Amino acid sequence: MEKRDEDLKKSQMLDARARNISHNVRCTECGSQSIEDSQADVAILLRQLIRDEIGAGKTDKEIYSKLEDEFGETVLYAPKFDMQTAALWLTPVLIAGGTAAGLVYSKHRQRKNVHIMALDLIRGVSLTPKERVAILDVLIPPPPPPQGVASRLRRWLNR
Repeated sequence: MEKRDEDLKKSQMLDARARNISHNVRCTECGSQSIEDSQADVAILLRQLIRDEIGAGKTDKEIYSKLEDEFGETVLYAPKFDMQTAALWLTPVLIAGGTAAGLVYSKHRQRKNVHIMALDLIRGVSLTPKERVAILDVLIPPPPPPQGVASRLRRWLNR
């Protein structure tokens, strides 16, 4: 009885391992499905090949490399990182970095007023914070008055 339970557990573990490998292998006929989800003839044969390789005592890495050697790198869902796929892997990082740099630069330009930069150049010495505030108060127009119902009513009454 114990022997049968042990054999059943071993069989279940091997089956789970085969399913895990099958989920990471793309069906060469379907293209968009894993061989675990596909019912194509090639997928069935690949699942059987994986189970045979597991039965022969091969490791997952050896099975993946055998599949890659026979069917090419596209059969695996997670391609290796090499010079051919570097652009694919690094493009999102480069786009995010460029966007962040652009945002930082635009924020810096917003903080640095052109008139203050000109005064700094003319004087040869940077303005103090109080001087900057005073100059910005003169240079930047006040915000427009609120356009609520009360302000419109006041303007109408003052006509």
